[in-house]
Amino acid sequence: MKKFILILSVFLCFIAFNAKSQTNIIDEVIWIVGDESILRSEVEEQRLRSQYEGTPIQGDPYCVIPEQIALNKLFLHQAILDSVEVSESSVMNQVENRMSFFLTQIGSKEKMEEYFSKSTIDLREDLREMVRDQMIIQEMQRKLVGDIKSTPADIRRFYTNLKADSIPLVPAQTELQIISFEPPVPIEETNRIKERLREFTERVNKGTTEFSVLARLYSEDTESAKRGGELGFMGRGQLVPEFATAAFNLIDPKKVSRIVQSEFGYHIIQLIEKRGDRINCRHILLKPRISSPDKLKAISKLDSITELIRTNKTTFEQAVVYFSQDKNTAMNAGLMLNEKSGTSKFEYQDLPQEVAKIVYGMKVGEISKPFTMISPTSNKEVVAVVKVKSKTENHKANLNDDYQMLRAFYENKMKQEFTNNWIIKKQKETYISIDPAWQNCKFQYPGWIKK
Repeated sequence: MKKFILILSVFLCFIAFNAKSQTNIIDEVIWIVGDESILRSEVEEQRLRSQYEGTPIQGDPYCVIPEQIALNKLFLHQAILDSVEVSESSVMNQVENRMSFFLTQIGSKEKMEEYFSKSTIDLREDLREMVRDQMIIQEMQRKLVGDIKSTPADIRRFYTNLKADSIPLVPAQTELQIISFEPPVPIEETNRIKERLREFTERVNKGTTEFSVLARLYSEDTESAKRGGELGFMGRGQLVPEFATAAFNLIDPKKVSRIVQSEFGYHIIQLIEKRGDRINCRHILLKPRISSPDKLKAISKLDSITELIRTNKTTFEQAVVYFSQDKNTAMNAGLMLNEKSGTSKFEYQDLPQEVAKIVYGMKVGEISKPFTMISPTSNKEVVAVVKVKSKTENHKANLNDDYQMLRAFYENKMKQEFTNNWIIKKQKETYISIDPAWQNCKFQYPGWIKK
């Protein structure tokens, strides 16, 4: 989510500067790459954007920025030659996500148009062009290096030829198995939550309180609560099934949905707008509270299960099958998977905080005592135990333990070398002209200036 917001903020800043800087810059063509020109205003906009975001530019911005724009134009030109295209629906999905983000951050369509000094139609068109170019460049880059693969012999040869000080350092990592389940929620607590949501629904239907006000005050989805419960435009696949069914069945924006139960808790939903196969709605989420006695019962039950494992009356893997409610690990012998790396190995900083504290001092094969944690998938409190399957300390990479990492390292190196050579070749084949005032640079790729 943080990465998503960062990307959108980049576009927000870019378009803001695009709108506000045009009137202050006397434009001129400073580079020509093939049939495309690079304007001074483009460079100024990107320089101001980087300055605004606090993003450092490695070198003279009046050298670094135009070179990056020129590189993009080389990829776009090649994409035309190779007929590389991207799905218009994918482009518009990203555009609508970003438009929705702007609206929720700025507050209204009118304020957004005033902020950018342009109509919503023009803003959407600017975004469409920018997003399409970005996606085409990414697709072109993937196509260029798509056939680069490695064999075990390549990796062995690469590793053997590495100098000692060039061998990558692998940080401490661990593999973990987990058993977790949610303590049962008493029916009285479920009824309390539902009654609270019925009260909210009645207040909205009677017109005494706005749905968005109640969401800000009471919703336990803290991110959307800041926006009055608004989620932004989403497709069915982006929502959990129960929520999606209820939301897409809504017709009247003035009405509130029935109470919907999902893995996250209980919701009520209000329609804002439907646009094709996408929907924007508000919701209020309430989560049942687990009482201390029920939590202690769950801990005691899990303690008994781990005792059976320690006394060899069952295995950890069998206990996972019979008792664990963690849907992400239950079919994998409890083995936790790292979404960041796509493997079962975690650096300690990538583990949930509660788990990292528990396992840091444990030994391989050791099982923890039961503890409570917030599930990273459901965001609910669960009771869990973990078993350390493996541990590796900080070390220099070796073929036995780190083959996959070395393979990725090697393939990335080969892809970068291929791309660099492609750029150098493309520079020679492309007409390039740079205004003399912009030539006094130490470019990453010197071939821009023909001798």
